[in-house]
Amino acid sequence: MRLKAPIIVACLAGLLLAGGSAGAADYKSEYTVSTVLPTPFPWGEAAERWVKLVEERSDGRINLKVYPGAQLVSGNQTKEFAALRSGLIDFAVGSTINWSPQVSELNVFSLPFLMPDYAAIDALTQGEVGERIFEAIERQGVVPLAWGENGFRELTNSVRPVTHPDDLEGMKIRVVGSPLFQDTFEALGANPTQMSWADAKPALATGAVDGQENPLSVIQIAKMWEVGQEYLTRWHYMADPLIFAASRGTWESLPEKDRRIIREAAIDAGQWEIERSRASVEERLAALREQGIELTELTDAQREAFRKATASVYETWAPRIGEDLVETAKEAVANRDAE
Repeated sequence: MRLKAPIIVACLAGLLLAGGSAGAADYKSEYTVSTVLPTPFPWGEAAERWVKLVEERSDGRINLKVYPGAQLVSGNQTKEFAALRSGLIDFAVGSTINWSPQVSELNVFSLPFLMPDYAAIDALTQGEVGERIFEAIERQGVVPLAWGENGFRELTNSVRPVTHPDDLEGMKIRVVGSPLFQDTFEALGANPTQMSWADAKPALATGAVDGQENPLSVIQIAKMWEVGQEYLTRWHYMADPLIFAASRGTWESLPEKDRRIIREAAIDAGQWEIERSRASVEERLAALREQGIELTELTDAQREAFRKATASVYETWAPRIGEDLVETAKEAVANRDAE
């Protein structure tokens, strides 16, 4: 029996409507984005920029929401990558430091005094090293999308100006929860203490610890002068790139056109944040000087003394990171001016 044309049209219309409803139902009402720092920190600004760009470019189809303070993992930022991998978090703008326990290759960015300037950071993230690291992340079940930047980590303390490794002898320094940081400061003669940021400020205020290391944005916005940090050494001993990433399950649930929107928005938000972060350095230094902080800028010769003092860290960590990757990173930094 042949169906009459009006009935066929009605059936097709019904199928199209059903298909459209099913497609719309595939979108979550909210996709979570985890970060450690909120606005006005550049880290938080990068995440918020990503959210805004995705909303605009998807015509409101995709609703991302930022959850700062690592609140989706109860404040334990080192668990963020595992939560992203398992699908408990949809997206994240994460730190290479915090994700390094799960992806050992990320420790290359924490090797002391490897990257002396921004060109060195770019030589790694935008070259073979960056590609290999993204491949390593993907093997762990997370989809990397773009790079951002938390900045060079500098040193503050309440004791004295630091211009030579001997100046750190016995100094109690708060460090993040990474064994590589512990090894670095021990090699410099300091007494490193791992503690959360929530515990760090009270410890600095009471003198339980003498100093800490962080990007300039954190030093300024967190008002480190209020907890006795009188001396700042700009030594660029390591950098902390950020990575925009997605849970594989969430990523594969989205159509290709939406993946493209999210990826391109991440790339644009990351580039915007990197440029903004670097452009703000002189302004932040001026603001810190106004608060009475004494700034020390290391010369190349002074920095070389610190590099030599931490050579043992490379011997310990290169096999864990991958000796070939470490050598590729060294070559990329050495050849950065020729590119």
